[in-house]
Amino acid sequence: DEEEKKKQEELTKANEQLCTVIKDTLGEKVEKVATSQRLSSSPCVIVTGEFGWTANMERIMKAQALRNSGMGSYMTSKKTLEINPTHPIVTELRKKVEKDKSDKTVKDLVWLLYETALLTSGFNLDEPNTFASRIHRMIKLGLAIDETETEADKPEDDIPALEEEGGDANEMEK
Repeated sequence: DEEEKKKQEELTKANEQLCTVIKDTLGEKVEKVATSQRLSSSPCVIVTGEFGWTANMERIMKAQALRNSGMGSYMTSKKTLEINPTHPIVTELRKKVEKDKSDKTVKDLVWLLYETALLTSGFNLDEPNTFASRIHRMIKLGLAIDETETEADKPEDDIPALEEEGGDANEMEK
């Protein structure tokens, strides 16, 4: 038991810099970032405080028709992001942070981990389009698609050409 406690302390200490980078990246979205012993298969999870609103309660309160705009600040629960220090994703992310903590890929991965943790913990995403674009960027990276080649750059062979002006205007009425 003493050996296991020592191992946990070492893991926590090894992940301090990663936790700091994650907290700095997410800013006010999370109250704190901590390592967790209770995760086994997931890289991270969002938990709320003992007296905070659950994901379901937050969703119900956002749906209330008569709520006022001032409720937003105290309404959202204080979220804690717990990371699994033994998960391969967290291990590789820690290595990337140790090499270069201002890497854009690290920030993207942190946001992806946070947003997927929100979803798996039952919360709604504030900006689903941003999440989708991050996912698409990671898919492009995984498929080795060049980021500079966008939809606008591709040839438009499948779009039929417009008909010449001056043709018979009543052609469709036949």
